[in-house]
Amino acid sequence: MTTQTLTTQEIADGLVGLCSQGKFEEATKKYYSPDIVSVEAGAPPGQSRESKGLAAVIAKGEWWVANHDVHAVKVEGPLVAGSHFAVVFKLDVTFKPERKRFQMEEVAVYKVNDGQIVYEEFFYNM
Repeated sequence: MTTQTLTTQEIADGLVGLCSQGKFEEATKKYYSPDIVSVEAGAPPGQSRESKGLAAVIAKGEWWVANHDVHAVKVEGPLVAGSHFAVVFKLDVTFKPERKRFQMEEVAVYKVNDGQIVYEEFFYNM
């Protein structure tokens, strides 16, 4: 049986679809390479800006879920150019430890290679 590698557009559309439903971990497990590199605009408390490997990216997502209540999410995009695509995330969240509610907007840029996301970087104001 032959498997067809997904295109950048197909991966981008799939990621946006899942994230729009709040299924961020499912999107990560479905589309990310085991060797993914993820870079944040700022380091989460006690962590590095850069996470390497699928397990580290999943752990970063688990930290986010444990520390934030997401009230609403809006996903705009994707904008695809060759092996890259960009997505805008608009979030209304509460940081649980401080009970601080805020809105954030970030641009995520992804790189696709061999049908998997191999790199992501997030841009937002700190």
